[in-house]
Order: sequence, then C-alpha cells, then structure tokens
Amino acid sequence: MLNLFVTKVVIKCEDINHIIFAHQMSKKGRILVAMSGGLDSTVAAVMFADEGYEVVGVTMKTWDYQNSGGSKKETGCCSLDSINDARAIAVKHGIHHIILDIRDEFGDYVIDNFIEEYLAGRTPNPCVLCNTHIKWEALLKRANQLDCEFIATGHYAQVRNENNRFIVSKGLDENKDQSYVLWGLTQESLARTKFPLGQFRKTEIRQMAIDMGYEDIAKKSESYEICFVPDNDYRGFLKRKVNGLEEKVDGGNFVTREGKILGKHKGYPFYTIGQRKGLEIAVGEPLFVLEIQPETNTVILGKEDELKRNGMWVRNLNLSKYTSINNPIESLTKIRYKDVGALSTIEQVDDKMKVLFHSDVKAIAPGQSAVFYEGNDVIGGGWIQSGFEI
Repeated sequence: MLNLFVTKVVIKCEDINHIIFAHQMSKKGRILVAMSGGLDSTVAAVMFADEGYEVVGVTMKTWDYQNSGGSKKETGCCSLDSINDARAIAVKHGIHHIILDIRDEFGDYVIDNFIEEYLAGRTPNPCVLCNTHIKWEALLKRANQLDCEFIATGHYAQVRNENNRFIVSKGLDENKDQSYVLWGLTQESLARTKFPLGQFRKTEIRQMAIDMGYEDIAKKSESYEICFVPDNDYRGFLKRKVNGLEEKVDGGNFVTREGKILGKHKGYPFYTIGQRKGLEIAVGEPLFVLEIQPETNTVILGKEDELKRNGMWVRNLNLSKYTSINNPIESLTKIRYKDVGALSTIEQVDDKMKVLFHSDVKAIAPGQSAVFYEGNDVIGGGWIQSGFEI
C-alpha cells in the first residue's frame, strides 16, 4: 500500500488550485475518483490505490437537506455520515481526500432544470444532467487543476476506444447496468474516464468490500430516489421551491381527447405521462395521463391503449459510437431507466432522431432520456421531444 500524504479539507471550487501534493507522482499516474462513501465508489477508489495509482478522492457536497424541506432523515451521498465514511476510507488507504462545495453548480444545472421541466409539462431526468454537468464536467475541471490524467466513478458500465471513437457499453451485471444515464458524456470526457466496476457483478463488489473490511458499507441499502428529494415527494418539493405554485395551477381540468371535461385536478406539474394512481377521479374505468398542456393547465386522460405510440422525435442528440446516423439502422431503444427497451429503426434528421418502433410502446414521456443501443453498445441518446403515431 502506498504511504501517501492525505489531504483532508473542505474547499470551494475556485480554491482547488491551492492544494499541493507533498511527494512525487506514482508511476501509475494520478487519478481522480468520485467517492460518495457508498459501496461502489469505495471499492473503485481502493481498487486504484491497490493497483498503485495515486488516488485523489473527491466527495461532492451538491445540496443541503435542510433546503429541500423534506421530512425524511438525512441520508445518501451528501449526508454527514457518508462524507465521514468517504474520509475515513481515504485516510485508511492513503488516499488524498477533498470535499468540494459545488452546491451552486448543482442547483444551476440540476435542480433548476428539474423545476423548469415540470413547469413546462415534461418529466425531467436529473441523473443524466448530474452525470453530464457535475460528475464529469466538474470533475474533469478539477482533474485538470490537480494534474490527474483520468477520472473514475463507481458506475456499472464500460468504455472502450474503437475506430477513434470512445464507446460506452453495458456493465456485465445487466441488473445494475447504468449505461442509460451516461449517454450525455462527450468524447472528450469518455477519453479520460474509467469504470472499474463494469466487468463485475454487484454481488462480487459486495464481497470485495467485505474482504476489504467494510462489511457495514457492503450492507448499505441502495436508494433509487432523486437525491435532492429525499422523501421521494417531488410534488411537495415543487410546492416548497416555487412560490405560490399551488394557487397558480390549482383547479385545471381533466379532459378526454375529445375535450369532454371529466373533473378538476390539482395542477398540471403534479402529473406525469402514463400516471394512473393518484388522479382522484372516478369514471367507472381506469384512466391514464395521456398528455399535459401547461399553457391551459389541462391534463388529458384516456384509456391505457391510448398511451401507445409507434414513433417519437428525440432532440439534443449526443452520439458516441458513430458521428452521425444518416441512414436508417436498427436499434434497441430505451425510453426510461428501467425499460427493457424496444426494437426500432432510427434515422438522424438534422439535429433530431426519428425513431420508428417495430411495435407499439406505452407512455413516451417528453423530457425523459431516449438511449439507443446496438448490442451492448450505446449508440447515443437525447431528450424525448414527442411521441407520434403513423
């Protein structure tokens, strides 16, 4: 184990240049590893330290629990317990440890977008924005300042260089694969990224943590909630963050496609495409949210079959495997994180992707990510603009 000087400091982003390393860099090089204090990032950081890298562990303070206004106890990657866990692990393994205060950046890129998307009648995908603008743009900025050649995270995914393109592919463990949330990464980011867990299964990583002496971390439960909405109540979060939101949107109409008024709702931002539960309306049969019209505070309801579409437009493309898709190709397209995907034909039309599904899919939600796969490889992705029927 390398005996390295440990930096334990909480710094503002602009102060990072003041950090000085008191020894010569390892022959393996210096690598910046995002350390949340959780299982995956802990194993990733220790892996690199054991391999002889000079590891700089970065724990990011992205937001404050007290500012969320939620009722749930402080947990997760920004909690004091998690930060302390990351620091203790760093000390034990001779890893430089830095706690970065990036709450302003996180708010600008992630929380503000989250609010704006719901107010626009769309369903946001904050994890993708966080990966693109926080866990990579921000980390690479600090890596440059600290002379780190690579950055690494505990994501279950893989990256390789082929035909002068850096390609993201699925992690070995299909049940934990996180390639879906990585479609926004640029070629420049991928060129300097390592995913050490991509070739392992989650069960193997847990055993590694136990073997390292971190049984408590290995047993930590995983959270699938949005990190800045710790009580998993995004509606309550919106109400607390947007002054007077309830008064502005309360009392809009539930209507059918034909315009028949079915009742009153509590405000269009509090509904998502495909939602069935929580509508608080009884018409003798199950109804689902088909469309949200923010300009008129209208939520369109209909039967489950009416959610089906066989095509969609995807905007703000980022391609990794190819530079462009000028001719139609087949793809497995996912429209949400836990989606198994649907076979489709995709073709780039200017700056958008036209997606034609081989069979109908349900609940295409504008604002969510669409990710295109060729085998295990991520072709690219973008934001869903709209679904259509042909």
